[in-house]
Amino acid sequence: MRLDRPVLQVALDFENLSRALGAAREAVDGGADWLEAGTPLIKSEGLDAVRELKKGFPAQRIVADMKVMDTGAFEVEIAAKAGADLVTVLGAADDDTIAEAVRGGELYGAEVVVDLLGVGDPLARSRRAAELGAAAVCWHVGIDMQMQARSAFERLGELVRGCPVPVAVAGGLTSESVAAATRAGAQILIVGGAITKSPKIAEATRAVVRAIAERTEVASEEFRRYGGAEVREAFLKVSTPNLSDAMQRGGAIHGLRPHLKEATTRVAGPAVTVVTRDGDWAKPVEAIDRAGPGDVVVVDAGGGETAVWGELASWSAHGRRLAGVVVDGAIRDLDAILELGFPAFSRHVSANAGEPKGHGEIGVEVTVGGQRVRPGDWIVGDASGLVVVPRERAAEVANRALDVLEHENRVREEIRRGSTLASVQKLERWERVG
Repeated sequence: MRLDRPVLQVALDFENLSRALGAAREAVDGGADWLEAGTPLIKSEGLDAVRELKKGFPAQRIVADMKVMDTGAFEVEIAAKAGADLVTVLGAADDDTIAEAVRGGELYGAEVVVDLLGVGDPLARSRRAAELGAAAVCWHVGIDMQMQARSAFERLGELVRGCPVPVAVAGGLTSESVAAATRAGAQILIVGGAITKSPKIAEATRAVVRAIAERTEVASEEFRRYGGAEVREAFLKVSTPNLSDAMQRGGAIHGLRPHLKEATTRVAGPAVTVVTRDGDWAKPVEAIDRAGPGDVVVVDAGGGETAVWGELASWSAHGRRLAGVVVDGAIRDLDAILELGFPAFSRHVSANAGEPKGHGEIGVEVTVGGQRVRPGDWIVGDASGLVVVPRERAAEVANRALDVLEHENRVREEIRRGSTLASVQKLERWERVG
């Protein structure tokens, strides 16, 4: 394979062919060079996806992201007969599989790209793949790794310099990051979500094309991935429904109502946990002094109906810049709390408060709304409710929730253009039988 300039390959990782074809049309209008029938699309729609892409876009090279692991010649053959110009084979496959894939491609006019996903020594495997006849290799950061906000592009330049065939790069590229990959020498830039999840795909494609051509970052506020100290920022960008979806419909705290001054208010912070008895407000108030800016006090009061939190506690927490309070029990002085604007969530609201007897503990595992909450677990709340995110999964879940939001933004745009949710998602097709 010889390329006279870097090319943009748009990965169509949809489950429905109709949506993939629509996105492809917009991407081509924006300047996409190659179109990829992504692995999810091929698994969902079969090689008809490749056939339709070839029929609809004869001027673009069509990539079948088969990720072949065995029966190399056969799988490349059927992809090539469907119209694929390039077919991916996993670098983790045996040498015989790669060699057979290359031979099959030669018979039917398709080239083989070896995907280095999960390969221990990418440079050595790239050189061997070239010896076996591969046309290119792909330095690939998988989606699950992207969700951990871990970059794996540091070795890209080394791979490009040592590899005798063109290097493709894939894995969360945006109009900002694609320029660095181009400067490192990548010749095939594979961009998926930063284009296909955009409400305006043609515009997003043009931005990426410009970044590649000029080798200069084109600023974008979207499609970033967050880690470390940026996690709170990510949580505040998404809704609790986004988070629940990202956790496979998990994490929701049930039965507690939001008390928010503005419907658009969002709360996110590490939990400072408290267990107390119904009406005993000593430990919840003491926890305020142990909490820091941005923390959320989470009180397990056993669902009791006697208040353990009120206006003065809210003023204290507000003064220490806490993010909010969650009480599986009762709060009072709701009018004053709302006027203050301090975010609160509770099972009950009651005028009656108890006494500060001091029973209970601070900094222990609690159960709130049916969910286990440990000290430091992230609490995210909004008008839809509350979600708890295990502290060790904070960055991953935040990024997965952003991915959910980005997909929804694209669906929202398709509905705005005149479609419906059922039509976009092809619900009848995917309904379970029996």
